[in-house]
Amino acid sequence: MLSVPAASKYRVELRELREDDIDDRYVAWFSQDDSHLTYYSSSGKKFQRETILKELRDGKTSQRTFFYAIVDKASGLVIGNVKIGPIELIHRTSDLVVLIGDRAFLGKGLAKEAIEIGNEIAFQNHDIRKLFGGMFADHIASIKAYLAAGWVIEGTLKGHYLVDGKAMDRILVACFNKRYFPTS
Repeated sequence: MLSVPAASKYRVELRELREDDIDDRYVAWFSQDDSHLTYYSSSGKKFQRETILKELRDGKTSQRTFFYAIVDKASGLVIGNVKIGPIELIHRTSDLVVLIGDRAFLGKGLAKEAIEIGNEIAFQNHDIRKLFGGMFADHIASIKAYLAAGWVIEGTLKGHYLVDGKAMDRILVACFNKRYFPTS
């Protein structure tokens, strides 16, 4: 597992996502008929084992996108993932996306923990200055998880998404590496 200060206080830990993690159970998270995945990928792309493996391999090859398994300490199960990237090398900025894929682990505050650990990994291991992301305005749980994990709302893109034919705002969030932003 990755070394993170005060990691023992967390109920989850992160480790590098491996190809053998992408099993039938993992792939099934992306094919459930609920709105959960809509929040993870607004592109509507289809997630299949081969496409997930390709994305994992491409990230390793480029060294600009890193995938981490979220592991529930109590059960040892992989319950989701954290994606750091693509890293903008010149500016040392990156998106950080968290998915609790195993629906049995939703609503327990584990996404917040994964985000906090992901922040530390991004800042310490990848020398990221600023993490950023955006989400649907109606995905309140996600907004709360990021804010509780030390992120701030930077802005709103009005009507950025079309959901069922209706405009929805995109909430822009960010987290700043204190080494580069000591007063943030």
